[in-house]
Amino acid sequence: MAEFDTIRTAGASSRPLAIDEGLKKHMSKTYSLMAIAMLITGAVAYVVGNNNAMLSVIFGSPLKWVVMFAPLAVVFGLSATINKLSAGAAQLLFWAFSALVGLSISYIFAVYTGMSISQTFLVTAIAFSGLSIWGYTTKKDISAWGSFLMMGVIGLIVASIINIFMASAAMQFAVSSIGVLIFAGLTAYDTQRIKNDYIQMSRSGNSDWLAKSAIMGALSLYLNFLNMFMFLLSFMGNRN
Repeated sequence: MAEFDTIRTAGASSRPLAIDEGLKKHMSKTYSLMAIAMLITGAVAYVVGNNNAMLSVIFGSPLKWVVMFAPLAVVFGLSATINKLSAGAAQLLFWAFSALVGLSISYIFAVYTGMSISQTFLVTAIAFSGLSIWGYTTKKDISAWGSFLMMGVIGLIVASIINIFMASAAMQFAVSSIGVLIFAGLTAYDTQRIKNDYIQMSRSGNSDWLAKSAIMGALSLYLNFLNMFMFLLSFMGNRN
């Protein structure tokens, strides 16, 4: 009986350790996927942004509308079909999405100086890291932030589309200011959500779900980083 109790106690104590190790691997994979996507975006944006002929073809014709809205269509499509896709197909779609985003933001290399882009990227990376670490380590439940922040994102999208036609500097300033705050909050919120989702689902042993969860988690964090960077660039960027 005593031996059985010892085995049972050891098994119970090993479960949190197993979850902890699995969580570390899951988060590492999520951040790795995000980092690769950022590299793809940066490489495409840099190559296209430093090629005047390609910029003219893309942004000097109606093709610019396709380039601008294609990433939005892909991200909604990926979110809607993730359960039907294999993990490999979802990852390839994520890479394709990150390349499309690079194409859509390539104009920043023609508009802003390289130094200001680098400085803004560094500031964004520091802020993102701090917010993500806080979201991962905090004992405070911030799940209630989700609905409020998503309503804010929808408002930002609508306001940004309207301002494409209005071209109001004051409206752009307001959108950028609010956007930085919203995506800062989403960075912490999504990090905690990814962590909690893994803890809840880790016992199922569903490797396909875990792989897809890492991809969707990376997509969420990628979008948060990218949007914070773009909104900060509108403040910090020095124009050519």
